[in-house]
Amino acid sequence: MKARAEVYYGDEICKAKFTLLLSQIGLPDGLLTLEDIEEGGYIKDIGFVWLKHKKMKKRKEHKFENIAVWYDTVVTAYLEPNRIKNLTGVKAKEFLVWIGLSEIYVNDDDSANYDSKLITFKTSMGLSKSLPISAFV
Repeated sequence: MKARAEVYYGDEICKAKFTLLLSQIGLPDGLLTLEDIEEGGYIKDIGFVWLKHKKMKKRKEHKFENIAVWYDTVVTAYLEPNRIKNLTGVKAKEFLVWIGLSEIYVNDDDSANYDSKLITFKTSMGLSKSLPISAFV
């Protein structure tokens, strides 16, 4: 599978490529907050992506406006327009508990301007939380 992929090495190029990719599919580029990315890849025909970052001795967390997020050493997902599916390696903190996220999407409502749209985070258990997209820009 890796033979069909566009593979990038190094933090700077991986961040640039994945930030561009997120904006191309209609998601806010602020979703990518990983540090020290070693490798990233994208298989365009199936939408599969992965990011590998250096393993830290201390858990790396990022806090957005209303949500705390933790990234595993490897993050994988399938990308579609306005949606990240089958997400692995990302957890969000809710009520002092870390919960694995499985999907992130923006409702494709043409009547709303971009800043007033909501982004929804969904778990494999079916729980979800929607926040203003402006928190991730």
